[in-house]
Parts: sequence; C-alpha cells; structure tokens
Amino acid sequence: MKYTSIGAPACAVPLVKAAAAASKRAEPFSARRQPRAVKGLIDGSFVRTANSAVLRRLRVTGTKNTSAVPPLRKTTQRTQLVVRSATSTGETNIPDYVFANDVLVKGLKDVYLSKIKPVETLFKFDAVYGPCLSEADFDSVPNVLLLGQYSTGKTTFIKSLLKGKEYPGSHIGPEPTTDKFVIVMGGDEDRRIPGNTLVVQKDKPFTDLTRFGSDFLNKLECTECDSPLLREVTLIDTPGVLSGEKQRSDRSYEFDKVCQWFADRSDVILLLFDPAKLDISDEFKEVISSLKGNEDKVRIVLNKADQVNMQQLMRVYGALMWSLRNAFDKPEVPRVYVGSFNTEPYRKDINSDGEHLFLREHEDLVKDLYEIPRRSADRKVNEFVKRVRAARTHALIISHLKRSMPNVFGKEKAKENLLVNLEDEFYKVRVEHRLAAGDFPPVSEFRDAIRSLDFSKFPELNKRQLDTFDNVLSQDLPALLMRCDNGGGYYGKLLKSDKFSESPPGQKKRGGVQGFFQNDKF
Repeated sequence: MKYTSIGAPACAVPLVKAAAAASKRAEPFSARRQPRAVKGLIDGSFVRTANSAVLRRLRVTGTKNTSAVPPLRKTTQRTQLVVRSATSTGETNIPDYVFANDVLVKGLKDVYLSKIKPVETLFKFDAVYGPCLSEADFDSVPNVLLLGQYSTGKTTFIKSLLKGKEYPGSHIGPEPTTDKFVIVMGGDEDRRIPGNTLVVQKDKPFTDLTRFGSDFLNKLECTECDSPLLREVTLIDTPGVLSGEKQRSDRSYEFDKVCQWFADRSDVILLLFDPAKLDISDEFKEVISSLKGNEDKVRIVLNKADQVNMQQLMRVYGALMWSLRNAFDKPEVPRVYVGSFNTEPYRKDINSDGEHLFLREHEDLVKDLYEIPRRSADRKVNEFVKRVRAARTHALIISHLKRSMPNVFGKEKAKENLLVNLEDEFYKVRVEHRLAAGDFPPVSEFRDAIRSLDFSKFPELNKRQLDTFDNVLSQDLPALLMRCDNGGGYYGKLLKSDKFSESPPGQKKRGGVQGFFQNDKF
C-alpha cells in the first residue's frame, strides 16, 4: 500500500481534505480565512477592518459575545483603550480614523526601528538629541500640556474637561497648590503612580525623564482615571511658574528644560492666563522661550474672564496681546480663547453681557481638542520627518569631523581646533551637501554635547547609509502615506468598501469623534 509522507494512506487524502473543509466552514467568524489586509488583524498583528467588521457583525446579529473581538496586543495603546472600552460598554461605532492612524503609526515605527535607529546609534545621535525612540513613543496617545503661572486655573480646567471629576491627588486653591508634574492618563480604575515607578515602565513613553535626576522624579506623578476623554488624549498638569528666586532656588531641577521635553512630545500646548496675572515675568518668558520650534502647537487661554465686565475685558485682552507679542518675539501670536473654563456657572452679576461670547469660545476650544486624536498621526509624521532630517544632518557633521582628524599625531589639538571653529565646519558641510541653515543644531549646544566624545572613533558616512535617509523620505514615507490615505490608495478604498461598511437597518452610519462621543461630550 502506498503511503504519503505523513504516514496516511493515499486513498484517505481526499477524505482528510473534505473533513478539513467542513471543519473550516464550521469555524467561528473571527477564525475564518480573511482578505490579506484583514488576516493580520485576526492574530493581532494589524489593525482596522477585522475589529470593525466583528463589532458590526455583533451589532447586526444582536449578540453580546465580545470575546469574538480579535486580540489587540500589537495595536497602539490608544486603540486598545478605545476598542476595549467600546466592547465593554456595547459601543459598536469606532471611528475609522482610530484604525487608520494606527496603521500609519505602525508603519512609521517599523521604518524607524529597521532603518533609522541603527544609523542613529552608530553616529551617536543620542548624545545631542536624547535617546532613540522606543515603541511606546509611537504607540502613546496624544498629549496636551498645560502651562501658566500659579492659580490661573490649570487644574480646574482639567476638572472641567473631566466633567467635574477631580483626578486623584489634585488640589485646587488660590495659593500655589500643584507642586508636581502630573500626567493624567486613561485607565480602568483611579490610581496614582510615583515618578520613579513611572520611568521604569517600558510601555509608557516617559523613560527618558530619568535624565533630569531624582529630585525631579520626586516631583513627578502619573494618575489614571476612567474617562472617555482620557482614552483619546493625555493631559499634563504642571506646577505654576513662580517669580524671582523662588523659581530658581525652590526647584532643584531645570524647570524650563522639563517643560521643553514635554512640549516636544505634546500635540497641543495650552498657556493659561487670568485677568489678574497678565504680566509675563522673566521666569515665565524663559519657559515660553523653551517652546521654540513648537509655536504651532501653542494655544492661549484667557481664563476667569467672567470676573471682569466687558469694558475691562476689552482692556485685558489688549494688554495680553501686547505681552504675548513681546514674549514670543513675533508679529503673530497664537489663537486666544476667552472664557471661564470651570464647572461653575458664569458670573452674570459681574459680566452679564459675556455669556454668549464665552459659550462660543468654549465650543471652539472643545472642537480644537476633539480634533487632536484625528491629527495625532499627522503630528507624528511631521515629527518623524523632522527627526530623520536632523539625523541625516547629524551624520554628515560627524562624518565631516572624522575626515578632518589626523590619522596618528595631534588628535587632541585638532579636536580643539574643530570645536573652536565649529561654526565654520557647519558652513563647510552646508555648502558641500546643499543643506539649509535651519537643518543644523545650535552651535553651542552641539559643541557641549560632543566635547567628551573621541572624534577619531567617529564613523564615516557611506553612500548606502546616506541613501537610507533619502529613501525613507522619498520612497518609504510617501508610499506609507499613500497606503493610508483615506481619500485614495489601497487603504482608503478598503475603508470605503461595502464589505466593511454595513450598518443595522434604519440606522444612519456615524463616524469621527463626534459620532463616537455623541453620548460623552464634555
């Protein structure tokens, strides 16, 4: 009798195939064969349509079996929060942009880890710009940073966004109450995480904060709250900026450097003022100066505007614009929102004519915050391009310094000459490779960062490594954006296909943030 390689009779092969086909037909929906874009979703390696298709199937059939939802271990942190919350509450309309952003972020992460990070490590990019990015930096939810002088209503503003709920450990008062950097994140239950514990958690993008020392970590805290808003964004509450020696002596860490670190990783920066604190002190101006390069993220909030009448408010607004013009040292100033952002009713006894204005301003600000999750992937693409360009310029500078070093004698003297004339060396690199002056780091900061390094051990940039940077910007990234474009391309067509857009009879399909939060507006 003839046997196959697995020891089964040849005549039994058709029977085995027939049995396998029958078993496949009996498999549950989430285990059946899916199109290529969906197959990876089932094992958790991809995102979007399987999650949405399963949820819509459950909605149409009326079943409550949420165990059919595919595993989410390889999706981003925000998608896990949104999908798990939706399945636990019975919500079946998850916005398409959640999954579209997830695909885009996953593509950026793969390109960075496989192509850019090895070159960054080789050319000591972390010595100047900080450590390399981790997976948590890509997977994290968008951040909203709140800055301002003490008692301008930062913590109260967060309370209003959380529908009157105070995050664990918050304290509100007229005196300087918030003495810590508090990261308010979404979670299944309310809890507080000390700073030293937070920075060792690899699944959170805050490990780099160890650079600011133990004194700062003692003033850092993370709180988790169960809130619809916090599934989409992370709010960062900061201590009020003090004046004079209190800002320098009472804080044993570099306050402006910490603010700059958070600003670089935030999607929106809110500067809060109130009518009684319009003067921008030198210390606050230093903090605003640390936001250089992030001016497009800044929004101004004139809080507690109902505590003055309309005539006074007009004068306050003019004085604020004048102060901001001097602080930002630019003719244009960011958007200013005027209102009273708290949980209390407006003070009509003081300003009876401003209620309509405050409501309109409140709606505009809330709309701006609602757009943050939708724009988060665009912001990450923007930061990714900036980082790749900076890494390319850094590698060219390091390679130039290596070629300028002698082979045997006089290395220390040559190093000192290069450091002294570093600005001239920048110009040589700029002319040789036709780079823009804005692509180069500040000379003094770069000099201090590389002074302790051995120039003779620097690597030289070869054509293959240089092509890696160019190919990422000219080929890999455009292809990824085309793939994830909702208006066209493969992924956009998949989102619009009838296969994954069915809705229950008589129910109009909803989408976007407003659809998802239609019952949870804040």
